[in-house]
Amino acid sequence: MTDAPFIEVSGFLGLHIVLNTMVPISLYVSVEVIRLGQSYFINWDLQMYHCEKDTPAKARTTTLNEQLGQIQYIFSDKTGTLTQNIMTFKKCTINGETYGEQRQEAGNKSTYCEQVDFGWNPLADPKFTFGDHYLIDQIRSGKDPDVRHFFKLLALCHTVMVEKADGGEIVYQAASPDEGALVTAARNFGFVFLSRTQSTITISELEKEVTYEVLGILDFNSDRKRMSIIVREPKGNIRLYCKGADTVIYERLHPNNPIKDSTQEALDVFANETLRTLCLCYKDISHEEFEKWNKKYQEASVSMTNRDEALDKVYEQIETDLVLLGATAIEDKLQDGVPYTISKLAKADIKIWVLTGDKKETAENIGFACELLTDETKIYYGEDINALLQTRMENQKNRSGGNPGARANIPEPFFQTNGKSSLILTGSWLNEILLEKKKKRKKRLKLKFPRTAEEKQKDLEEKRKTYVLKEQRQKNFVDLACECSSVICCRVTPKQKAMVVDLVKKYKKAITLAIGDGANDVNMIKTAHIGVGISGQEGMQAVMSSDYSFAQFRYLQRLILVHGRWSYIRMCKFLSFFFYKNFAFTLVHFWYSFFNGFSAQTVYEDWFIALYNVLYTSLPVLLVGLLDQDVSDKLSLRFPRLYIPGQKDLLFNYKKFFLSLFHGVATSLIIFFIPYGAFLLTMGQDGEAPSDYQSFAVTTATALIITVNFQIGLDTSYWTFVNAFSVFGSIAIYFGIMFDLHSAGIHVLFPSKFIFTGAAPNALRQPYLWLTIILTVAVCLLPVVALRFLSKILWPSESDKIQKNRKKLKIEEAQWRPRVSTMRRGISRRRSAYAFSHQRGYADLIATGRSIPKKRAPLEGVFASHAGTI
Repeated sequence: MTDAPFIEVSGFLGLHIVLNTMVPISLYVSVEVIRLGQSYFINWDLQMYHCEKDTPAKARTTTLNEQLGQIQYIFSDKTGTLTQNIMTFKKCTINGETYGEQRQEAGNKSTYCEQVDFGWNPLADPKFTFGDHYLIDQIRSGKDPDVRHFFKLLALCHTVMVEKADGGEIVYQAASPDEGALVTAARNFGFVFLSRTQSTITISELEKEVTYEVLGILDFNSDRKRMSIIVREPKGNIRLYCKGADTVIYERLHPNNPIKDSTQEALDVFANETLRTLCLCYKDISHEEFEKWNKKYQEASVSMTNRDEALDKVYEQIETDLVLLGATAIEDKLQDGVPYTISKLAKADIKIWVLTGDKKETAENIGFACELLTDETKIYYGEDINALLQTRMENQKNRSGGNPGARANIPEPFFQTNGKSSLILTGSWLNEILLEKKKKRKKRLKLKFPRTAEEKQKDLEEKRKTYVLKEQRQKNFVDLACECSSVICCRVTPKQKAMVVDLVKKYKKAITLAIGDGANDVNMIKTAHIGVGISGQEGMQAVMSSDYSFAQFRYLQRLILVHGRWSYIRMCKFLSFFFYKNFAFTLVHFWYSFFNGFSAQTVYEDWFIALYNVLYTSLPVLLVGLLDQDVSDKLSLRFPRLYIPGQKDLLFNYKKFFLSLFHGVATSLIIFFIPYGAFLLTMGQDGEAPSDYQSFAVTTATALIITVNFQIGLDTSYWTFVNAFSVFGSIAIYFGIMFDLHSAGIHVLFPSKFIFTGAAPNALRQPYLWLTIILTVAVCLLPVVALRFLSKILWPSESDKIQKNRKKLKIEEAQWRPRVSTMRRGISRRRSAYAFSHQRGYADLIATGRSIPKKRAPLEGVFASHAGTI
């Protein structure tokens, strides 16, 4: 009697051990195998391979494939992501005159003329093309000194490095494609950047070599949006050259700038053509002014704390009263297939946000070009929605009784119209509306007195109210923005890009994807659930920080609508069936425990339990998780609405889990109680009752294996020879192994391990048991078949409708071609501003000599190597 409690506890624990196969370790292994396989399918997809760059798609992770089928928001950079980031110098305005149109030397515009012949310049880049002969005439004749001054500025003010190829050809290494395009343009117009040292820069001015002493490089950063260089010219005078975005340059111009208005008009024209613009200016500096400024510059350069901030303040002091020379216009064309891709993703109910550092007008034009914006779209700007947000805040405050902490859920939409709407915002507006702008506090001498508990409590309460107000305002903004079909945020910094992504993640609880190509997109890529890097012209920083990478934006639709959707469907089917088959397998032990006194005795033999998830049912469900597809890849792209169930998580959720649980419980009841009832009163052909434990174990195990494998056959949408072999092969493997394990020979070798000697041959030779197995399988599967039939007839899904018309659609597929979209230009007057695409720090590399080549060939040698072309 003293051992009774121990026996009861051990039996109870033993029963729990028996039931632990409900979620076996093979589940985790199978999930990782499926994810790895899906990653390889992405890597092997030839339709995502870019031949020109020899760049395949690359899945850099194996844990996010199914989330690709649930994306609701895409955050995209513009330059290099939607556009090619291959910059071409197209136009410029100098001293009020615009150059770049097709015209002859006399200045008369023409509809067609030959491209400019740069044969007069032996150092010209043969790939560079330009159509305005009048600009060449101005440069060579010297009629307008500002024209030569303009291109000299481009040859001096940059951080480009120069190398010599094997044939003596000049090769520029630029931190960004913009810099390279501008220096190459200056090179073709006769002002060739030849070399630089830590303290000098050498250029060729119309075949005359000139060396300038570099007194300082005022580096670029995302706040300054400009860079400058201070040089001492051969005549001894000191001059500052500056280039930057028009917004920052115009604030620092001298009041007396006669070409300011004409240059602004040219900027508007350039923006209509979606060109990236850059203003050029200069300033003459006296020796006394420079010496005074240089002392402050040297002190800031060696500052141990806040060095960058100190340098920026010093830069501001010298970059004043600038004289405007003109502006450049660089073309960055859209990548192939961008409008078509965005159109398909929009039809899949995916909201696309473009986050760019460009000016509002340029971003808006690109929005029209890539069909984010259309003529039917109602466009709202930041100023337009201020009133909407303010009204919503007041309503929430009134409903909460003046307590900011009390949340008031308002289901009403912000926009009452049913048409498409889009939102265009600026970075400065985001800072103000989201209360992210930090106020600079002036340092004052204050006497600090110890605060009382009431004052501390009051400060804490004020901070809490401010935080709640900020959070409420952010949520209202996200709700408003998410009602729009697209959002364009321009003039945003990398930090703001990440902040916008984080806001949507926080308040919408939706799967987000960020895609970019440069170092300024890394924060955004890392903040989103899924990061995609494009291997473009700005290095590999974005690719190295991403989860997936490829060469062109158009591959995104295949990654999401095909691979993402298939991965989600396959994983949902796999999980649903895996839980079902293990519930059906394990709960049979639970029903059997009511008849064995909860003694932890198993229904099946030990070897069957060990091999059930390894051999008997693993391959079919694994192949469904790897290969199954409801429709083909072409139909997935043709009908983007098929993607929506994944966004709503309709294929595997709590409801689907409990349905799988219920299905498994019902199957286990049938598999146990039908054979149990059949074994109560029966008689075999030999007059003996086959109601022993071993025969019952064989019968239930056989019924279970056939039922489970046929069930996965019913769940399979894409039948191939491999799937058929896995289903019927698994059943054949079960019978083969079972007869081997129940043979007398293996029992002789291992008598203590194999105790079911002859059980399978004796049991399965009885027709009565075969009828019992068939009845059990039929009762398990026929209701499922009936329900599937009724659901496809009465409540067909979008996928069911397409599968039904698969043959008809396949015929139409051969005739169907994607539409061709053209780029819109000249929609309205929009002004553009250029944003540097490289990061801060290149000036320091030049100043310290870490990126300076050791030796340069003499100019005569360079001209000699091009003598054949002169």
